[in-house]
Amino acid sequence: MPDLKNSAAKYVPDSRDLSVLTDAVQECRGCDLYRNATQAVFGMRDAGPGDVAGVELMMVGEQPGDQEDKQGRPFVGPAGKLLDECLEEAGIDRSQVYVTNAVKHFKWEPRGKIRLHKKPGVREIRACNPWLQAEIQAVEPRLIVCLGSSAAQALLGAQFRVTQSRGVLQHAAGLPPLLATIHPSAILRARTHEDRERERRAFIEDLRQAESILRRVR
Repeated sequence: MPDLKNSAAKYVPDSRDLSVLTDAVQECRGCDLYRNATQAVFGMRDAGPGDVAGVELMMVGEQPGDQEDKQGRPFVGPAGKLLDECLEEAGIDRSQVYVTNAVKHFKWEPRGKIRLHKKPGVREIRACNPWLQAEIQAVEPRLIVCLGSSAAQALLGAQFRVTQSRGVLQHAAGLPPLLATIHPSAILRARTHEDRERERRAFIEDLRQAESILRRVR
């Protein structure tokens, strides 16, 4: 039995219509992150939150950032712009990708006038997991790409390490195949230009591998 006291499960409707889920997530009180967030940020593709016809690839990040929290759309900040550029270089049609996050509310701490990203905890990731599972059931992707450790551990367990299994196809009960790589924000945080370029090239190669896997499973 799930721990409903610290879970979003009781807020997730039975419907797997993404428009219904997108509206319902705004009422989620499965953890305390909603208290300091502007809104919940559900997944979507470029065409809109409810249109997933033809979507084969789902990408899962950690949580919304400052811009995502304000705009109500995933991956619209600096990391999202970098993701768009890398998808294009990898030959992946961004409009055919459903992007979302393991956690639906922005966790942050104040730093002067700036809202600084704060990594969600294991309890928060687990609490939000019913929303992610509902999205997967609604979208029915052929492949999931996990961006960063929080996303990978949300679906593959707390023992999973991206550093050890990056780019290795994973399988988990009840889920489509999964591939884990770094989050685009890790590229932006790299210390030097050379480090950023190296990480960017490696990330694009991971995306190309994802496209290659999709071609095999079609």
